[in-house]
Amino acid sequence: MTAAAEPAEQLWSRCAGCASLLYRKRLRRNLDVCPECGEHTRLGAPERLRQLVDPGSLRLLPDRLPEADPIDFVDVLPYPHRLSAARISTGLAEAVLCATATIGGQPAALAVMDFRFLGGSLGCAVGELITRTAERALDDRVPLILVTASGGARMQEGALSLMQMATVSQAIAALREAGLLTVSVLTDPTYGGVAASFATNTDLVLAESGARMGFAGPRVIRQVTGRALPEGFQTADFLLRHGQVDMVVQRRSLRGRLAALLAAARAGRPARPPVPRQEPAPHHERLAGVVPPVVPDGPRAVGERPADDPTPAVRDAWDTVRTARHPGRPTTLDYLDSVFDGFVELHGDRLGGDCPAIVGGVARLAGRHVMVIGHQKGHTTADLVARNFGMASPAGHRKALRLMRLAARLGLPVVTLVDTPGADPGISAEEHGQAAAIAENILTLTVLPTPVLAVITGEGGSGGALALAVADRVLMLQHAVYSVISPEGCAAILWPDRSAAPQAARALRLTAPDLCRLGVVDEIVPEPATAAHDDPAETARRLRAALLANLLPLLDVPPAMLVRLRRQRFRRFGATRAGVRAVAR
Repeated sequence: MTAAAEPAEQLWSRCAGCASLLYRKRLRRNLDVCPECGEHTRLGAPERLRQLVDPGSLRLLPDRLPEADPIDFVDVLPYPHRLSAARISTGLAEAVLCATATIGGQPAALAVMDFRFLGGSLGCAVGELITRTAERALDDRVPLILVTASGGARMQEGALSLMQMATVSQAIAALREAGLLTVSVLTDPTYGGVAASFATNTDLVLAESGARMGFAGPRVIRQVTGRALPEGFQTADFLLRHGQVDMVVQRRSLRGRLAALLAAARAGRPARPPVPRQEPAPHHERLAGVVPPVVPDGPRAVGERPADDPTPAVRDAWDTVRTARHPGRPTTLDYLDSVFDGFVELHGDRLGGDCPAIVGGVARLAGRHVMVIGHQKGHTTADLVARNFGMASPAGHRKALRLMRLAARLGLPVVTLVDTPGADPGISAEEHGQAAAIAENILTLTVLPTPVLAVITGEGGSGGALALAVADRVLMLQHAVYSVISPEGCAAILWPDRSAAPQAARALRLTAPDLCRLGVVDEIVPEPATAAHDDPAETARRLRAALLANLLPLLDVPPAMLVRLRRQRFRRFGATRAGVRAVAR
């Protein structure tokens, strides 16, 4: 069909910003920016690459991975059906397109996300492809450029999608160590797990004009706070005013700015030689000789339970969610009193805040000094409100970061106790860089040269939980939960209404047995009777035994080996995506 014969709706486009009717060819010549008001329309990954790289330099990297539906997720449609529809509508294999190219004559590796593909969501395949691109940048000794466009982690892959935040972050850490530049370009929109990891933990963060970025989306913030949002909230200019990006760039200038930055990086000192990259080792080989196979006084295998536990080995997921949220469930302060000795609390992020939702300090565990950091909820309504229901602010994450780094300098192991519905989704938290605070914690934990042991004691909610759970060993109490999103949030997005939360809880595979089968959790700590709150003293005894059994072997592992094994632990969540399904059986 000739241009003259094309339907009128294909020749013209209406601007979402000013409602002007625009000739589509003119709009495309202007890089899909409205010439009347400057509105930047969203771009697919192929068009973004065409605009950014030098003509003839683009070399696409392989994007085909084995098919996998790791948790057999079904809402109103099976997950494979959604994937097939996204591939047909976009022509892409996944929500990211990866390549090598030159920009202004400067070589780089690029990973460009595409919001058209399931909202640019971060799943195992996306994490694997971005990680491989970072590894290619490391091998080629070139900078890495990430162009983000995402609604967050992919719910249909449960906690495995959450793990990708750590997997990609540790690949960025390796580039940092090698002295190679990493740059993220925020485009509209960039939210959730992507914002709280590789979108904000690169060396430089650029925002395209009109981009929006935040940890929590505007709708969630309005629902939680009941407040109207400030004018221009979470926009590129808002981010610049609040010190969260290096610059805001018009689309027409983006290629030139990137070329200048790449040239400056190339003109600097030669990059240090890379540490030889290790392929992910099988789970049993990684842990052989490092962590014992059993924990005293408690079963490790899914389905086993104490002789005095009359409850079924596997309970309904929604019942488990409600148990994990029980107000009588022991908190971090309870465990600090019953499991540890001589706790001395340390306060403040040294930047102007002391978040009450995070408590931390030095303590003793069977005579050994450790740094303990955890979320604190409370038992009464007054306590919960005072502690913001265990939802950490940026100051809380930065306090935790300060204590982690102090522990590493002092040679103390770190023990984290995770119990949060998620990070603080408030307006102030966004203004103070919630996404970047979480991202920096995740990245730091991937390189922390001291043993890290995490325990999911109640709720492990999304990035707020992962900010304390990138560890050498991850333990989980029998009736705790750990998820990429709350069941209510998942139901509100994928089901007709929030009443489907019980169905969502089952689909998300968020219980300890589920996560142990998936390899997200290394060990289940059994609870007495029906739950931990029925016998806190016995729960404390079992948790203490599990901590000691897992921590003591880690104390003999050299720091460099600890970091290497920790990275292998999280690298496998992308690398063995095709095998996850078999493990989950």
